[in-house]
Amino acid sequence: MAAPRIIWKGAISFGLVHVPVALYPASREDDIDFDWLDKRSMDPVGYQRINKRTGKTIAKEHIVKGVKQEDGDYVLITDEEIKAAYPETTQTIAIEAFVQASEIPFLFLEKPFYLEPLGKAGKVYALLREAMVADGSIGIARLVMHNKQHLAALIPTGPALMLNTLRWADEIRPWNELSFPKEGRAEVKDAELKMARQLIGDMKAEWRADEYADEFKTAIRALIEQKAHAGETKRVAPLEPASEDGAASNVVDLSDLLKRSLAGGKRKKRA
Repeated sequence: MAAPRIIWKGAISFGLVHVPVALYPASREDDIDFDWLDKRSMDPVGYQRINKRTGKTIAKEHIVKGVKQEDGDYVLITDEEIKAAYPETTQTIAIEAFVQASEIPFLFLEKPFYLEPLGKAGKVYALLREAMVADGSIGIARLVMHNKQHLAALIPTGPALMLNTLRWADEIRPWNELSFPKEGRAEVKDAELKMARQLIGDMKAEWRADEYADEFKTAIRALIEQKAHAGETKRVAPLEPASEDGAASNVVDLSDLLKRSLAGGKRKKRA
């Protein structure tokens, strides 16, 4: 299995303290990879960048980002301009508050990542992790990744600090757009409620993730193995994979920054 790939490098920021970290995916796609093939020649069919007016393919370097306006014109924005718009936050996971994990509904959770300390940041990383565990809290932060700002929860999990991106409030559809039964027991009979609770009680169990598997995927893989064993295969030329890499950052002193951060917080409260 291939080693996980770093997708972002920067630092966790709380008060005046910075913890250099690398961001790794904490989940992995394990779907069956169906490639597109031309059934006449068994050639791979790829995704091409097509000029919709001429129908011709164009190179990546000739593509620019544009945002369409009401009058039909476009505002063009370069990657450099996007980065310049967030000069202080593009490489920072800026913690804005600490909250209880139970306060965040599952509806807001989006995608999990691991944060690995870089260089000599292990001590500061461990300090933040253990302080959060002792307090029973998680951090709410912002970061810019892939030219997009994300809200995120910083969560201590075992030896790791995990970052789970969150959906913004305006991305959640309000429940009143749909029709639901009224809250409360007005539409529920006591006897029915008693039986339903008894059924729930009989089905209670401890959560064990490894007891659940994708049965559909298992069946499809068995079908693929059966067809391959029967010789029902076709020869296809492979496509070349791409790769990318990033750069590291340095560690700052800790004790003085913690004291100054606390002093700054007290001054703000007095104000």
